[in-house]
Amino acid sequence: MFNASLAIQVLPHGVAGEELIRIVDTVIAYLKSTGLNTFVGPFETTIEGDFDRLMEIATEAQRICIREGAGSVSAYIKVAYNPIEGVWSIEKKTAQYHKV
Repeated sequence: MFNASLAIQVLPHGVAGEELIRIVDTVIAYLKSTGLNTFVGPFETTIEGDFDRLMEIATEAQRICIREGAGSVSAYIKVAYNPIEGVWSIEKKTAQYHKV
C-alpha cells in the first residue's frame, strides 16, 4: 500500500519546440525509471508511492529540466497524502474511463 499520489507537470522555460518536448520526455523517462506505478496523461504524469520519496522525485524532475538545458522551470504539482489509510490507486480512480 502507498500513502501518496503525485501528479506533476513540468514546463521548461527558455526552450521551445522539439527541445522542450525532449526535456519533458526525459523527465517522463525518469519518472517511469523509479519503478513506481506511473500514468502518463496529456498534461501531467501521476505517480504513486511513499510521500517522502515522491517529494524527492518531484525535486529531481525539476533539476532534470535545468540539467537538460532549460533556463528555468515551472512545475505544477498535485498531491494526495493519507499516512493512515493510504490513497486510492490510479486504477481505482480511472478504470471506468479506460475500459478496452
